Amino acid sequence: MKKIIITNEAPAPIGPYNQAVQTGDMLFISGQIAINPENGQLLAGDISIETYQVMANLKAILKEAGMDFSNVVKTSIFLSDMSHFVQVNEIYQKYFDGDYPARETVAVLGLPRNVNVEISMIASK
Repeated sequence: MKKIIITNEAPAPIGPYNQAVQTGDMLFISGQIAINPENGQLLAGDISIETYQVMANLKAILKEAGMDFSNVVKTSIFLSDMSHFVQVNEIYQKYFDGDYPARETVAVLGLPRNVNVEISMIASK
């Protein structure tokens, strides 16, 4: 049985999908981009600002599901350019206590709204 997870503390979906879906102990979080949920404004251009906003959005969704970053077992990071890899890693690692999830990071041709980073997660209770 699946449960739709949605919170006003993260941006509303910009397409036909949900912020997250929980089934049993597993939580699947859709890719998050740097949209400020308070005003719907896109924070694009500065990779550090974008990454912090993406992580804040992910944190809010995890919280709504009764989880936190310690529950994350897998992440997927999509970058507009691999030159952002180091900066994104520096910020990303701050959200974990060294018990890092499995992950892949890839550069893609384009991301929604021309952002520089999008991150999705899978978590488990």
